[in-house]
Amino acid sequence: MLLNAKLDFPFPKPPAQLKADQKQQLMAQCTQQLKLNNAVLIAHYYTDPDIQQLAEESGGFVGDSLEMAKFGANHPATTLVVAGVKFMGETSKMLSPSKRVLMPTLEATCSLDLGCPEQEFAEFIKQHPNRTVVVYANTSAAVKALADWVITSSIAVNVIQHLHAKGDKILWAPDKHLGSYIQKQTGADMLLWDGHCVVHDEFKYKALQQTMAFYPDAEVLVHPESPDNVIQLASHVGSTSQLIQSAQNSTAKQIIVATDQGIFYKMQKAAPDKELIIAPTAGEGATCRSCAQCPWMKMNQLVNLEQVFLQPDNEIKVAPKLIEKSFSPVKKDG
Repeated sequence: MLLNAKLDFPFPKPPAQLKADQKQQLMAQCTQQLKLNNAVLIAHYYTDPDIQQLAEESGGFVGDSLEMAKFGANHPATTLVVAGVKFMGETSKMLSPSKRVLMPTLEATCSLDLGCPEQEFAEFIKQHPNRTVVVYANTSAAVKALADWVITSSIAVNVIQHLHAKGDKILWAPDKHLGSYIQKQTGADMLLWDGHCVVHDEFKYKALQQTMAFYPDAEVLVHPESPDNVIQLASHVGSTSQLIQSAQNSTAKQIIVATDQGIFYKMQKAAPDKELIIAPTAGEGATCRSCAQCPWMKMNQLVNLEQVFLQPDNEIKVAPKLIEKSFSPVKKDG
């Protein structure tokens, strides 16, 4: 396992809060701008509820990263506005190279992306030439281009089972927790890059046990980017889409959720009769780093979304040669 030297990332400042009338005005302006520019808004489950609501009400889409890109590719709009983090914009551009792809800010990134730089990962691959390279979708286009397979958490176990059955040895990046989970589920020979999601890494075993004791009838939904001991407490483990489905299908009236709080918007709509409880993270208040909310996702706000067509430096660009190299492994996930 490669130990990265720099895993403590600087977080962006939290955005200013808006009043209800300001939100309504901005949402109306954003909807108008999308129509005028033949654009569609596609948003991730982890963005603010206001952004997800705007995407739905304006004819756009809310989903996980690859679902977002596929929706954009199949939509007639000539411009895709991606509310998420930068690698999601890149994935949308890779699947829609002829379309313009804009983001509210290109500074919205991801600890998994930051923690797996292209050159370092390329060197890691060279050190292990006989392994099949499988990378998580939460990586840059440059890292995707180095892979044999690009997968999402929803299909990760199935893909690795397939490769393991063929006798492949796997080089996996970037999330060590997801990699460990897949390894235990499949028995595959996997060499893991040492990366983590700053949100999911903060869920804590003992604190979750205490929460479960307080809500003894609750089911526990856990994303596999979480630490292994947290996953062990789960009633259901799955991707964002799978967790929403689990909440909808659950007979429990209370659901403890170990993933980004942004998912509550869609999960509550899918399971309106359920009480959703966020799983505890490291620290509280000022001592909490993420508080189960990705700080980069929160950089997508109505204020910068309303200005998305006026900003000079917010277009996602991926070199055609890089798209060509990246396209094949991404398509394998389709």
